[in-house]
Amino acid sequence: MKIAVMGGTGLIGSQVVTFLNEAGHEAMPHSPSTGVDLISGDGLAAALEGAGAVVNLTNSPTFDEASIAWFQTSMDNLLAAAADAGVGHAVILSIVGVEQVPDLDYYRAKVLQEDVLKAGPVPYSIVRSTQFFEFMPAVMSWTSDEETVRLPATRVQPIASADIARAVADVAGGAPLNGTRDVAGPEVFTLDELGRITLEAKGDKRNVVVDSTAGMFAAVKGDALIDQGGALLSSLTYREWIAR
Repeated sequence: MKIAVMGGTGLIGSQVVTFLNEAGHEAMPHSPSTGVDLISGDGLAAALEGAGAVVNLTNSPTFDEASIAWFQTSMDNLLAAAADAGVGHAVILSIVGVEQVPDLDYYRAKVLQEDVLKAGPVPYSIVRSTQFFEFMPAVMSWTSDEETVRLPATRVQPIASADIARAVADVAGGAPLNGTRDVAGPEVFTLDELGRITLEAKGDKRNVVVDSTAGMFAAVKGDALIDQGGALLSSLTYREWIAR
């Protein structure tokens, strides 16, 4: 099956393309660098011609309130073009527990993206993931200086991007779920604990200080981002991943 992968040159998308092609599909990566822009609509019709499925892994360039309009426009354009092209399956990647963090603009934007897909004209699947292993350095950089990394004690259940990509590829290559599949890592940490593991593995001597106001994840309460049962759990642990 020909599958168009929007955002197919990024961290997740490039791996999804590889997994789909290894499974015998014809996965085509698309992004602004290949001439496809979901906001302007440029290149969409050509990218979706003959496709049986489309995977949307594009992301807003910001995490603020502007992300809401970005996801609205990108999804409206993609679904209209997919319906015109006769695409039979649309897949997006979202976040486990995303609807439980309404104080974050970006999370509200992702809920909107899910809702637009559900109400749209194309049969759909949503893959929800917990946080990526690969994002930890960026999360730490938001609230760090030369001596200290400040992190909230938010509970997270991180997973490797390769395991997320494999789950997305499996869903994209099958029949529409018209529902959601969750994937999560094998272990739960507090974010400050994960920070200490990361610094130790890198030989970084900075201290991690618990700060309930630090960074975007300070808005997350309780176990909002933790699998509540039913997720597909990966086997690769964070310590194993970072040791590589």
